[in-house]
Amino acid sequence: MNLALDFGNTRIKAGFFEENNLVETRIFNSEKELLGAIPSLSEVKHCILGSVTGQHPQVQQLLATHTRVMVFEVNTPIPLKNLYKSALTLGSDRIAASIGAYQFYPGQHVLTIDAGTCIKYNFVNKENEYLGGAISPGIPMRLKAMHHYTHALPLVETDKNYHKLTGQTSTESLLSGALIGAVAEVDGMIQRYLDLYTDLQVVLTGGDSDYLCKQLKNRFFADQHLLLYGLNTILNYNVEK
Repeated sequence: MNLALDFGNTRIKAGFFEENNLVETRIFNSEKELLGAIPSLSEVKHCILGSVTGQHPQVQQLLATHTRVMVFEVNTPIPLKNLYKSALTLGSDRIAASIGAYQFYPGQHVLTIDAGTCIKYNFVNKENEYLGGAISPGIPMRLKAMHHYTHALPLVETDKNYHKLTGQTSTESLLSGALIGAVAEVDGMIQRYLDLYTDLQVVLTGGDSDYLCKQLKNRFFADQHLLLYGLNTILNYNVEK
C-alpha cells in the first residue's frame, strides 16, 4: 500500500492507495495529530510527502522507521516534461495536481484548476508538457484582504449559499464580489484557454471546487483528491524506475 501526504496551508491530507486506486483518505489538522497516527500505518510500503510549507523533519524521520519515504522536491523525476521557467519556485501542489489530471487525461490539453487558499491554474499540453498557468487569491483570501486593507469593510466569512448578484448591504456586496467574482474569473479563464485549445479538458479540485462546480458554465471534470492522485503517480513512477 502507498501513502500520499499533502501538507497544505491549513491541513494535512492523506491518501492510501493500492497501486493507482485510492482506497481511503484522512485529514489531519496538525502535524502533532499526524505524528500520533504514524505508528499505526504498518501496511504502508511506500510513502511520498508533498508540502507547500517547507520540510517536516519529524514526520519524515518517524515515517522512515515504518516505511520507505520519498519527499517530492523540484528535482524529483516526474512523468511530465516541466517547461516552467522558474522551476525552483514552482509549488509542489501545482505540479502534483497537474500530474493527477495527467493520470486521467494523458496526451490531452488539460487545464487543472485548484481552488483552495489560492486559485491556481495549471496547463499541460497534449505533448504532456507542463507549461505553467496563473495564481489568484482564493475566496476566503479575497474576503480577508478586503477587510485587512481597508478601514471600514467588515470581516465576512465565506457563505457558499449566497447567490445574489446585487448586494444590498456591505456584507452582501463583499460576498457578491468574492464569490460571484471568483466564478466570473474562473469561467473567463476557462474560456480564454478554450479559445486557444478547442479540445481542452478542464479539471477542478480544491476545497472551494464544490462551490465552483455548481456555478460554472463551462464543462469540466472534478475530483477533490486530484493532488493525492498526482503524488501517488509520482511515487509509483519513481518506484518503478
